[in-house]
Amino acid sequence: MMKKLILANAIFMTQLFSATGHAALFDDTEARKKILELEASMTSQNQASQAAIADLKKNQQALEQKVGVLQSQTLVDMLNQIEVLKQEHARLKGDLELANHNINNTQQRQKDLYNDTDTRLRKIEAVAGPSLEGGVENVTATPEKNSQEYQLLELANGLSTEGKHKDAYNAYDKFLRDYPNSVYAPEAKYGLGYSQFALKNYKSAIATQQKVIDLHPESAKVPDAMFNMANSQIQLGLVPNAKKTLRDLIAKFPSSDVTPGAQKRLKALEAIK
Repeated sequence: MMKKLILANAIFMTQLFSATGHAALFDDTEARKKILELEASMTSQNQASQAAIADLKKNQQALEQKVGVLQSQTLVDMLNQIEVLKQEHARLKGDLELANHNINNTQQRQKDLYNDTDTRLRKIEAVAGPSLEGGVENVTATPEKNSQEYQLLELANGLSTEGKHKDAYNAYDKFLRDYPNSVYAPEAKYGLGYSQFALKNYKSAIATQQKVIDLHPESAKVPDAMFNMANSQIQLGLVPNAKKTLRDLIAKFPSSDVTPGAQKRLKALEAIK
């Protein structure tokens, strides 16, 4: 652009000197006319140059705006990615807590089984005397360890411990169909609900654990059922329901083995805005 301006000025000066040199051949009117025409030509060229410069500035501003928009979009994308990573970290942390709970729950399963069995044996012994004199008492006897009933439950528990949740589900389901009135029915129902949770059938898990709570309120498996229900509700995004379930668990069973875990899970849920 500057080269064009210099060339135009040179042409103007050349033409001006040429016009001056031949002034003697023309009258004053003709000379002034030539000068005016040259000035008009230069003015037009200057205006064109100014317009071109203005267009360049406008294009530059537009380019700077685009660069600014791209930078802003890049920043927004980075912030979104950071937020996604934060959410993924929170999810993984929750899964880790759940895995730890499952490990602890597995370790306590056998202990709970024996505790539940002992409790039921004491109840049976308490009513054994009156039942002999007053007729048949409607109490299901605790099966022997070598019985098919007991062996089937042990098979289901073993499959669950080994992580074979589909097979465990089938075994628990068969147990409940074959022995619906067994003293181990609460244990089997809890195991069935836990298998459903492990298979990601969270709605069914909630329904099954609710049966443990409603039909066997005195069972030692009720706290575990409530905790498993809360975890299923979390997986379904039912956070308010999960909070209520955890609060009820903590209030009703403050001394349960799962209560500390329930307190941690509730605290984590309440921290979510």
